[in-house]
Amino acid sequence: MAMIEASGTLEDQLEIIKKRAAMVKSDRKDIKKIEELGQLLQGQLILDNKYTEHSTVSLAQEWDQTDQLGMRMQHNLEEQIQVRNRCGLSEDTLKEFAVMFRHYDKQKYGRITHSELKSCLRALGIDLPLTVEGQSDPEFDVILDVVDPNRRGSVTLQEYMTYMISRETTNVNSSKEIENAFRSIGAPDRPYVLREEVYQNLTKELAEYCISRIGPYIDPNTGVEIPGALDYLAFTRNLFPKQNH
Repeated sequence: MAMIEASGTLEDQLEIIKKRAAMVKSDRKDIKKIEELGQLLQGQLILDNKYTEHSTVSLAQEWDQTDQLGMRMQHNLEEQIQVRNRCGLSEDTLKEFAVMFRHYDKQKYGRITHSELKSCLRALGIDLPLTVEGQSDPEFDVILDVVDPNRRGSVTLQEYMTYMISRETTNVNSSKEIENAFRSIGAPDRPYVLREEVYQNLTKELAEYCISRIGPYIDPNTGVEIPGALDYLAFTRNLFPKQNH
């Protein structure tokens, strides 16, 4: 009943996890049958089963943990897709975050300790000072205030991903910042940017992301689409719908 690791795009991964989670849920009827058989054995005072090392209780617990893991994985992938679409983080970046977390989640519990988190963050290039056990670490404490404010001693994948995503997007605070960035790579007096300007000024990955999501610019006076022009103003307004322009 173990939950599998998925590969491919975020949408591909989500589809695989949904199918696997559905299979796990369908196994619940088998667990129920095993529980019923276990009750019959107990009724006959047969408390030990030499043919298996598992108990009905442990099987039910493992099923419940796997079912919950599937729901968490679905939620996390859905959240990553939303963030990718809203903030422009690449799938490779999000995947790198998740892969690094799973590397330190040796027991596959879906959570890592504070020391594992610190190693994980360092591996991702976040500069954290080396400290001995018991020594104060104010820089890391600031991170813990975000991911584990109650100091439970561990951090879930969702909490970690939320922090990493927030960290990567903290410099994108307003639609004006995005608009000014597009103006800087095109003509400042134009309400659109050209495809070739996007490719010339951005990395290939970021350029393709922008071009795939920014709609064509249509001249409001003629109603005619300008060839190769992208309506970055509409794009930024969709990113920040609550902000005034």
